[in-house]
Amino acid sequence: MNESFRNEEESDMVTWNNLDTLTSYTELQGAEKVQLAEAMSGENGAERVKKYSVPMAEGLVYNYGAKQVDDNILDILAKLAEEAQLIEKYEALYNGEMINTGEKRLVLHQLTRGQLGDAVVADGVDKRAFYVEQQTKIAEFAKKVHAGEITNAAGEKFTTVVQIGIGGSDLGPRAIYIALENWAKANDSLKMKAEFISNVDPDDASGVLSKVDVAHSIFVLVSKSGTTLETLTNESFVKDALKKAGLDPSKHMIAVTSETSPLAQSDDYLAAFFMDDYIGGRYSSTSAVGGAVLSLAFGPEVFAQFLAGAAKEDELAKEKDLLKNPAMLDAVIGVYERNVLGYLDTAVLPYSQALSRFPAHLQQLDMESNGKSVNRFGEPVNYQTGPVIFGEPGTNGQHSFYQLLHQGTDIVPLQFVGFKNNQMDQDVVIQGSTSQQKLCANVAAQIVAFACGKDDENRNKKFEGGRPSSIIIGEKLTPGALGALLSHFENKVMFQGFVWNLNSFDQEGVQLGKVLAKRVLAHETDGALKVYSDLLNI
Repeated sequence: MNESFRNEEESDMVTWNNLDTLTSYTELQGAEKVQLAEAMSGENGAERVKKYSVPMAEGLVYNYGAKQVDDNILDILAKLAEEAQLIEKYEALYNGEMINTGEKRLVLHQLTRGQLGDAVVADGVDKRAFYVEQQTKIAEFAKKVHAGEITNAAGEKFTTVVQIGIGGSDLGPRAIYIALENWAKANDSLKMKAEFISNVDPDDASGVLSKVDVAHSIFVLVSKSGTTLETLTNESFVKDALKKAGLDPSKHMIAVTSETSPLAQSDDYLAAFFMDDYIGGRYSSTSAVGGAVLSLAFGPEVFAQFLAGAAKEDELAKEKDLLKNPAMLDAVIGVYERNVLGYLDTAVLPYSQALSRFPAHLQQLDMESNGKSVNRFGEPVNYQTGPVIFGEPGTNGQHSFYQLLHQGTDIVPLQFVGFKNNQMDQDVVIQGSTSQQKLCANVAAQIVAFACGKDDENRNKKFEGGRPSSIIIGEKLTPGALGALLSHFENKVMFQGFVWNLNSFDQEGVQLGKVLAKRVLAHETDGALKVYSDLLNI
């Protein structure tokens, strides 16, 4: 079967090879390593920071001055990107080749925000036209809700939207909503408050329902198959609450699902918007999965700005010159850190409270995509793949886990995100500087402290330095900037998956738990599973 996969997947242009078969990887392993503390000191450090910087879309900049690279290593990384055919594989993906080998599917999330290459036709349907059609339908629906043309049974406007979903149907849209909520308030674009129900824990649904006015709430049920156990359980929970309040659930619910699911033509919903099998959950924020809740919350114009930012960054990822392609550069530096320098983890550290849930989304994006020990042909690999991703907004993180990052036994590469201006344009000057300036000062200080360290006769107060980091800097966290930021990390993960020769677009590790949970609920258990079930009183 593996051989048939190979024949199916290999073409005259693209070959899929493991990292440890590439000559550039061998060269990378033998390259002299950068002593970061020395490289980042004095004028040398100043010149590195100025030089090692790449423009991104929407005014963002990717700066990698504090990474353990130099011109020689960058030259080898460029060879690696070329030998691994990263650009050619990206082209194959957006032109509609079957990149998801595990599920034998196309991978089309970039197509939700723009067409990068050829028209992609699948199942007799132009997929770009299909995604635009769904966005248009969502926009029309949202405008009618905002205008009071679609109301509750009493003829009153809806004021809240509640998304019911799990995994990618929650993490991405929730992170994006939180990221833009304050911006929307400041720009008169907050049309409806959004809440999210994701956990099958009944306290999650109860907690959300207790703080919303259900009579004035629209609930968005997100399930591609229409059979997701946890999501349908929460739907029943919500329907029960609506009925107890004397309301007709069908007048308060919409579905985001596939055209073939049992939800698609059901009278239980005000409307149904469609997704397909070519976009995985963790990549679905720019599809109808994110489009419905975000268009209702902020208006379709804001969602369109978000899509435009992502589309611009997707275009930038086509750049063949490594030093002009921030996502590909970030990706191969990460491979160098993982496979040559031996770093296990990566910390995502946004210095913006608005991005408080963004690291959680990136956890799923990265760890579900590249947390694999077999290649795209199902063969074991002999090298490390995806890192452990964790993170927290910066200032609280400084007082939480930065101790380990500074002085712990393991070196953890860091990815900072910072903005020159705050979203709400409200600030105060204390002791000669604004709060935003103090926030940015913390970012700058941490980067240099991690890189350069500090000598001290007292070992407790000595910092070895040599801790690498990058930073993405923007003017302000706007919808467009957020779209570009999301695209950057999606494409980084994609490029790394290509280098490691993985299928970054399935998630079999998630499925096993679902199967066993169904067995437990059906009382079809034995051995340890039965004992655990008994302990939990199932």
